[in-house]
Amino acid sequence: MADPSSYRPRPGDIPDSPGVYRFRDEHRRVIYVGKAKSLRQRLANYFQDLANLHPRTRTMVTTAASVEWTVVSTEVEALQLEYSWIKEYDPRFNVKYRDDKSYPYLAVTMNEQFPRVQVMRGHKKKGVRYFGPYAHAWAIRDTVDLLLRVFPVRTCSAGVFKNAARTGRPCLLGYIGKCSAPCVGRITPEDHQELAEEFCDFMAGRTGTYLRRLEKQMMEAAEEMEYERAARLRDDIGALKKAMEKNAVVLADATDADLIAVAEDELEAAVQIFHVRGGRVRGQRGWVTDKVEEVTTGALVEHALQQLYGEESGDAVPKEVLVPALPEPVEPVQEWLTGRRGSNVSLRIPQRGDKKALMETVQRNAQQALALHKTKRASDLTTRSRALEEIAEALDLDSAPLRIECYDISHLQGDDVVASMVVFEDGLQRKSEYRRFQIKGFAGQDDVRSMHEVITRRFKRYLAEKERTGEWTDGADTDAPLAEGSGTGNPLAGGSGTPGSLAGGPGANGSLPDGGGAVFADAEVIADSLKDDDGRPKKFAYPPQLVVVDGGQPQVAAARRALDELGIDDIAVCGLAKRLEEVWVPGEDDPVVLPRTSEGLYLLQRVRDEAHRFAITYQRTKRAKRFRAGPLDDVPGLGETRKQALIKHFGSVKKLRSATIEQIQEVPGIGRKTAETIAVALAQAAPAAPAVNTATGEIIEDEEPDTTGGSSGEPVTAGVPDERRGQET
Repeated sequence: MADPSSYRPRPGDIPDSPGVYRFRDEHRRVIYVGKAKSLRQRLANYFQDLANLHPRTRTMVTTAASVEWTVVSTEVEALQLEYSWIKEYDPRFNVKYRDDKSYPYLAVTMNEQFPRVQVMRGHKKKGVRYFGPYAHAWAIRDTVDLLLRVFPVRTCSAGVFKNAARTGRPCLLGYIGKCSAPCVGRITPEDHQELAEEFCDFMAGRTGTYLRRLEKQMMEAAEEMEYERAARLRDDIGALKKAMEKNAVVLADATDADLIAVAEDELEAAVQIFHVRGGRVRGQRGWVTDKVEEVTTGALVEHALQQLYGEESGDAVPKEVLVPALPEPVEPVQEWLTGRRGSNVSLRIPQRGDKKALMETVQRNAQQALALHKTKRASDLTTRSRALEEIAEALDLDSAPLRIECYDISHLQGDDVVASMVVFEDGLQRKSEYRRFQIKGFAGQDDVRSMHEVITRRFKRYLAEKERTGEWTDGADTDAPLAEGSGTGNPLAGGSGTPGSLAGGPGANGSLPDGGGAVFADAEVIADSLKDDDGRPKKFAYPPQLVVVDGGQPQVAAARRALDELGIDDIAVCGLAKRLEEVWVPGEDDPVVLPRTSEGLYLLQRVRDEAHRFAITYQRTKRAKRFRAGPLDDVPGLGETRKQALIKHFGSVKKLRSATIEQIQEVPGIGRKTAETIAVALAQAAPAAPAVNTATGEIIEDEEPDTTGGSSGEPVTAGVPDERRGQET
């Protein structure tokens, strides 16, 4: 690790002008490229106290061994040079967008004597017109097949073209009218070139001219009683309209624009781009990148613009680029785009109307792309194995934490304070084990006390289950202490000879055959050991190897103190602080900083985010129920089903309040005693205040709203079929 002061240039040597700088490591490899309006001010930020730097920046400056710079005249030149150097050096600490696939384009080779329509991928070539990109190649072929009826442009390869010219016989498309057969001289090079130009014009969105022309020709043919020709033109018009329907109009006035959306978390970012030409979505593409450097949303947008338009010019750069956040400063980027296009380019954030609505659609696509990327990454067995081993190594655990429990506190300004417990086993969610808590020990907002209470309550239940069941295996000596690795404790603890021997080879430490290093247990043995005699899973019977709390030192200390008070010393505790993704362990003044490319950090982040989602969903549900609370909620023994039956029968709480006991008894499931209780509760409850017309002061006679606190609110755990999931404790 290098000391930045060892290569820090003197401030007087650094010019106070625009430029681009490069950090190099000890092997002279470029590890970071950046641009600046003032090189002196920007570089000074890298050579301050290391404690004040962002962890990623700190890693970069301690990896570097030298810094150099190049002065340019304007910020636009700095932007261009930065892009060139990033492409040339591929520095490890720069944000780099990489496609997860090569997107196909519809290409027309206008640089050939007889232009060819085809699907192309990879780098763009000079003299070729491109349309797209498209998500799938089959979408291009379907469109081309429809358009060839009207624009029979050549689609064959050079070999097929030469063979047809040599034999004097065209290919099948030439015989069925979907190729003008320039190979055998049915059309001159000039006419074929004009046909290709018309094809390009139609693909570029100028469709009205050709449709009107064909409709006029069809009417003329019909008037001249050339019905076969008129029918053929009718089919051509239908084919063009069908091709146009494949891309619905999303923006009026034949707008040409690119819409860019960004979805991000602390470690990764996903970018989605919709290409709109002639008011229609002509193509879509997207990337996912690691956030190697500390970067804002505006900077991510700037990098995306460089990636999109760094090699483009002319009409390939649209007149309008819509983004979720503007780069800072925006003027050089806009001037650079204008230079690439050759005319003015508008770079802005949509505020209202169709463009804002379409941007929301692009944003949803970006969020789904990021979620899908995370899901694919988490589903890989070897990756999960490596993540668990990295966590064990970073926290100095004896074995990989096969069961991780994470806790989070949620409230709204001290009201409705709740907590969540989520469980990950073998690096995957185990939603049937999720639990939720109401904070009962005190009132108000205190996350540290709340965390202490939740950990205490959860592990008191664990100790009670442990005492009731007599450890883990039938016939075990419950009075004798368990020796470490003796095989009579937790089936996942990794001891030799346990009934739940770990996968990866007999007699070994349970590592995977591929050397991934994580240990995975026999699912059937584990499931059997966690069930009561009636086959139902035990509550809180399975201890984790690692407890993760959402927070820093105070929350970690509270969790550790709760475990110590219960005499539990074989469960590790750590906390994940959201601001800098630092891992805190009990009794340490400094956090454990996992490498940002670490799969272990990624897994801890997923666990923490899931606990936060589960907690805030429960908190919102409680708040919604409180807002919807009504007089029927105070009737003991009256559940949701009978509440809804009462409201359905009477129509409103107001009518129910005026009903007699005998009338209430008419509702199915309501006996006399319950009816009397309902009548008393409604009589004691104050009726809702009448509605008032604020314009006239008139009292509006209306029925009381349904305030039964019904089940129409937000579900606590969406998509959770198991009735035990999210059990309140």
